[in-house]
Amino acid sequence: MTDDPRIRELAEIPAVEVITRCAVMLMSAAAEKLGLSDDDPEDSPSRDLDEARRLITGLAGLVTASAEYLGPHAGPVRDGLKTLQLAFREASAAPDEPGHGPGEKYTGPVW
Repeated sequence: MTDDPRIRELAEIPAVEVITRCAVMLMSAAAEKLGLSDDDPEDSPSRDLDEARRLITGLAGLVTASAEYLGPHAGPVRDGLKTLQLAFREASAAPDEPGHGPGEKYTGPVW
């Protein structure tokens, strides 16, 4: 155990908090890869749709597999995922067919 009270051991952190933190990290990384943190996402040096697809798909798998454990966090996390999926579709030059976008094999089609 560390002497620093700001740092907790992983064993002390509830699973729902670990899952939620992971989901937030995936959401933040996907938003960066979509260029959403820049004024003009299309010109963002961080924009990488291939990387964004991977992050959104990983997030969708995590959210789908753990939704029953997230309690009141489930709705906002699912909303964030859907927002990223829609932003990806909007950013794509040739958008995937509904049901074939990032993570949609886990969430179903996103409109």
